[in-house]
Amino acid sequence: MARAAAELAARASYGRLVALLAAPTGDLQLAEDAVSAAFEQALLTWSEVGVPDNPEGWLLTVARNRQRDVWKSAAQRTSAPLDERLSADPLRDVDPLAIGDKRLELLFVCAHPAIDPGIRTPLMLQTVLGFDAAEIAAAFDVPSQTMAQRLVRAKRRIREARIPFVVPDRRAMPERLPPVLEAIYGCYSLSFADRRDAAAPESLAGEAQYLAVTLAALLDDEPEAWSLAALITLSLSRAQAQRTHYVPLDEQDPSSWDAALIEEGERYLRRAGGGVPGRFQLEAAIQAVHAARRKTGVTDWPALRTLHEALLRVAPTLGAQVALAAAIARSDGPDAGLAALPVDAQRFQPYWAVRAALLAETGRAAEASAAFDRAAALTKHVTVRAHLEARARALRTP
Repeated sequence: MARAAAELAARASYGRLVALLAAPTGDLQLAEDAVSAAFEQALLTWSEVGVPDNPEGWLLTVARNRQRDVWKSAAQRTSAPLDERLSADPLRDVDPLAIGDKRLELLFVCAHPAIDPGIRTPLMLQTVLGFDAAEIAAAFDVPSQTMAQRLVRAKRRIREARIPFVVPDRRAMPERLPPVLEAIYGCYSLSFADRRDAAAPESLAGEAQYLAVTLAALLDDEPEAWSLAALITLSLSRAQAQRTHYVPLDEQDPSSWDAALIEEGERYLRRAGGGVPGRFQLEAAIQAVHAARRKTGVTDWPALRTLHEALLRVAPTLGAQVALAAAIARSDGPDAGLAALPVDAQRFQPYWAVRAALLAETGRAAEASAAFDRAAALTKHVTVRAHLEARARALRTP
């Protein structure tokens, strides 16, 4: 029970605790160390005396005390003189029963111009959203040790540069907003490896949706922020359809999709308004077309092809190319889809998954089976791997 409570608190509170402890000092590493120590203490104490009524408040108090101990230690005093802010104990007035949500401020701190652009999104994923360096390194396809070193340097930069923990005004927003949106979307994308119920508020996907909606409401009229909120909400509407095992979108029963979340996502997309659509607005529109199948029973593939073509122009990524090829296959046949696949995507898992499916449609069973095996080997998601391996076996069965 103690471990389960600690895991739930980590999912729901880690970013809030780190942000709250780091805000007055600018020392992210110390805040993370203090929070980690608090969770270690929780596992020991809660198993003996029970889980407290307010786990967040308990963790904050323990972490705050650990932070104070570091400030007061002789080693700390001799290595770095205490700043006036620290000597006054900036946490003395913090109410552990009413923890404020400072994660959005910390997201914007990590997007400060003084931070290397290449490390901004990974830094947010670790300090605010709780992913470890190994998970982030895998997502960015770099060695774990390299990512860990970059993250340490970025935290040191925040402390040394005395970067303020504030949401920037409109003049600074254009530079800082894109990596913040990417980090929140990254949290949602990485949540596919999470085995918990993706639709639950305490899940990683639910956390990403909460942050996206909160940020959009804070900025009020920022189209891409509302579009990201729409994209994640519409995607979450299908979580129940594959709660226990992976089911491809085309094979899902639309009646299992969450109508309330679809309506909510569509409302956010309308808030994004008109004008020239950005990447997230186009991706949200794609999800809205898929979601419409719950009402109509059919998928508007011509509309999806148009949206995917526009997305490829705005964000010419491998993922956009592969998605467009899949849409082309729906309108012009599997051979046309195979011809539209990019040629330089041999390590890209979605490439192999789409290629395998299209090869199977053309009757090239041996090639399709090998492609499914390749796609399965490249994914880290257990349920997706099981589905792909089953498809490969079925094609090899006489």
